[in-house]
Amino acid sequence: MITSKLTTKAQTTIPQAVRTALKLKEGDEITYVIANGHVVISKATPSAEDPFGTFAEWDGEADRKAYAEL
Repeated sequence: MITSKLTTKAQTTIPQAVRTALKLKEGDEITYVIANGHVVISKATPSAEDPFGTFAEWDGEADRKAYAEL
C-alpha cells in the first residue's frame, strides 16, 4: 500500500511510485473519480477544447531541452 500525508493546507505529494505508474510530469493534470467511498486518480487526457492539447506529444523532457534556447 502506498500512502502520503495531508498538510494543513490540504495538500499532498503524489508518491513517486504513483507518478511513475501514471507517467506524470510537471504540469500534467490529474482527474479524480469518487465512487462508493473510494477515489480513483488518473492522468487527465488533453481536452478537445484545448487547441494546443494535441501538441502534448511534443512536450517531453528532450523537447524542452532541445528548444530551451529558442
